[in-house]
Amino acid sequence: MKKHACRNCRSALFFENSRCAGCGSDLRYSRKERAIVPLDASGAYVDRDGKSWHVCRNLGLSGCTWLADREGGQCFGCGLTRTRPNDADAAGLSQFVDGERAKRRLIAELDALGLPIVTRSEDPQGGLAFDLLSSADANVVIGHADGVITIDLAETEDAYRERMRAQLDEPYRTMLGHFRHEVGHYFETVLVFADGERTRAARALFGDDTKDYQAEIDRHYAEGAPEGWPERHISRYATMHPYEDFAETFAHYLHIRDTLDTAREHGLAPGAPAAGAADGSASFRDVVLDAWLPLSVALNEVNRSMGANDLYPFAIPDAVLDKLEFIDSLIP
Repeated sequence: MKKHACRNCRSALFFENSRCAGCGSDLRYSRKERAIVPLDASGAYVDRDGKSWHVCRNLGLSGCTWLADREGGQCFGCGLTRTRPNDADAAGLSQFVDGERAKRRLIAELDALGLPIVTRSEDPQGGLAFDLLSSADANVVIGHADGVITIDLAETEDAYRERMRAQLDEPYRTMLGHFRHEVGHYFETVLVFADGERTRAARALFGDDTKDYQAEIDRHYAEGAPEGWPERHISRYATMHPYEDFAETFAHYLHIRDTLDTAREHGLAPGAPAAGAADGSASFRDVVLDAWLPLSVALNEVNRSMGANDLYPFAIPDAVLDKLEFIDSLIP
């Protein structure tokens, strides 16, 4: 996440700010400019091309601080949400605010990487959409199917999420992590399986994705991860099926890119972007080894100094570096 500053008074801003603490200006996020911009006296923002942008209608519902392209409309990010808790579900609506906040960070990162987001209106069969569901009265299974990502909003609650993390023996579990993992399934479909050469390359790294998915799930929960898995996978869950290996690795690619870029913005990492150099002199493998590993070790030690768990409790073996390199090759 890059640093933001108020265009009126230069005070520091954060991604979710809707008002400047320095000068009191009303603010919104412009997806087009990837910047926090001030509203004019009429409550609108006029961009450099003369187009007027307006407050997203979901400001009160989900705390959305993004701009919509028409008055009374919703922003691009909110438009990706297909289903939300009903108005009578007070707990679900409270969780919905935190779920949408994590989703907006995901969309902003995908935009920064130049990854294509095709909406459901553009592609009714495979476009990206989100069902953000309350599990207060019904079980919700987090997952992806044909472009639709389903999220259990109960995962926004720290106590619930920590209980699930411990129950599943996971080292890390966050709402943003769920979004990053599930969108990995989406991008494997649109960026890998749509191209024969990329599909063959992915299968050489992640395995044969034509294996029966349900049978592999049953095997995983009956037998656990195979012996020696840390030498080839980023997590136990990644061993379940090649689909999950790709999605887990994709999520870690986003973790690494975003955290390194944020650290660079705040002067905590070298100035080079968290990607291979344009002239081919560096690879994403080099970025991980030379920048990410030293930074993540330092951040883990900082967390331990505060009595907290490691920020990044993972090891990255050589085989995973190859997989991260492949995912980096998909980035425009």
